[in-house]
Amino acid sequence: MMGFVVVLHEGLSNMAWMFFLAIGVWGVVRAIRGLPVDGSYLGAAAIGQGLFILQALIGVILWVNGRLSALARPEVHVLYGAFVVVFLPFIYFTALRGDDSNRGQWVLAFSNLFLFGVALRLINTGLLG
Repeated sequence: MMGFVVVLHEGLSNMAWMFFLAIGVWGVVRAIRGLPVDGSYLGAAAIGQGLFILQALIGVILWVNGRLSALARPEVHVLYGAFVVVFLPFIYFTALRGDDSNRGQWVLAFSNLFLFGVALRLINTGLLG
């Protein structure tokens, strides 16, 4: 059973970096075109946030079952995992404060590209030691 949970965690991690790369590039294209943030883009960002939350919950299941000790640097993996769960809501509620202008589109686009990079770093710290 835990083998399936590990495979699920690995598969979702690949989905996460690809998803955030896609919405980051989509956001930059929207920003270059002068478009504001719309419901479709916010919805995609919310789906990505949900993906990170699901990943974190699966990670907690693995941690409780002793699988975290197999990682080379488990504390760094947990730190990055906690960061990705809070980063996008932090940006939305503090930096943007409801700004749905073109500036907000730029901020969200680069925030999502940043999360793409953090997702890759998460995978790197999650590799077995």
